[in-house]
Amino acid sequence: MAYKLETLFTGEQIKNRVAELGREISRDYADSELVLVCVLRGSVYFTVDLSRELTIPFLLDFIGISSYSQESDPLGIVRISKDLDTPLTGKEVLIVEDIVDTGLSLNYLLRNLKTRNPTGLRVCTLLNVPARRIVEVPLAYQGFELPDVFAVGYGLDYHEKYRNLQEIAALIEEKTE
Repeated sequence: MAYKLETLFTGEQIKNRVAELGREISRDYADSELVLVCVLRGSVYFTVDLSRELTIPFLLDFIGISSYSQESDPLGIVRISKDLDTPLTGKEVLIVEDIVDTGLSLNYLLRNLKTRNPTGLRVCTLLNVPARRIVEVPLAYQGFELPDVFAVGYGLDYHEKYRNLQEIAALIEEKTE
């Protein structure tokens, strides 16, 4: 199967938007003890770049989640494959996601982290795909709204490929005759 890439957001567009998000988050959390929670693996590129734009102190931690196919379970079974090392009690928590589409995984994560008694719990996503939403989830910060396409690059992958692209592109299957 052959694929082609169609640029959705250039590296420059991403860099500029991440800088804007960094300013907004720094302003909003100026007087808080902030914990950035990077959702592995796709969010790593975004989280690192975003953290460099923050002008406030913060803790950085990582959580890994695996979701099972929606065909086998429409409710979206999720399991934690790597848990946080930082206690969240009494802290402001900002989940950093690469993409929010169905909302199932993020909904699970929000419910799970809420039980850890943070002072506040919000979400920053690079990409929002409302056309795929099954469960509504609150997004405090959003980089870009994405149409219903399969996106790769800047941490997003297809079978572990394309993560290292500087841009975000639609992965389009080429028709063969």
